[in-house]
Amino acid sequence: MLHYILGGIALFILWIIASYNGFVRLKNRFQEAWSDIETQMKRRYNLIPNLMETVKGYAKHEKETLDAVVKARTAAMSATGTPNEQAEAENMLQSTLKSIFALSESYPDLKANANFIDLQHELTDAEDKIQAARRFYNNTVQAFNTKVEMFPSNFIAKTFGFVRQDFFQLDEPAARKPVKVKF
Repeated sequence: MLHYILGGIALFILWIIASYNGFVRLKNRFQEAWSDIETQMKRRYNLIPNLMETVKGYAKHEKETLDAVVKARTAAMSATGTPNEQAEAENMLQSTLKSIFALSESYPDLKANANFIDLQHELTDAEDKIQAARRFYNNTVQAFNTKVEMFPSNFIAKTFGFVRQDFFQLDEPAARKPVKVKF
């Protein structure tokens, strides 16, 4: 009879250890995924000044648009906090970048400029990588949040302080719409 009790206690302890380690593994995965997002955002931030200089040469009187991009880049680079808070700054930057590409439609010489085309491709590539990193992050957060909420692992989560994490998502309706080009 004592063997069964000791065996049950041993199994319970092993379950606690396995559950805790599962939480740690998932936490490390979503932290790695967030790091990937930050890396790609920094790459994009570094490309923007080059794009701005190229556009300035062609569209000197479009100062308002260029200033909006610079302001949005600065806000996005200095954003810290939760993924939702950083997503807000990223939404604004993404929206202003769309306006730069829309501006290129008004300037055929700019649109044909090799530097502009290269930078546009680089930014598009950066955006694609950010989207992929964001999907990976959101998938790992979803797995983590599911484990935090599911029975019986929710007891381990509460005991060791594992809490739900925020998704990185677009909340700004304007960022989901295409930019309108006016001539």
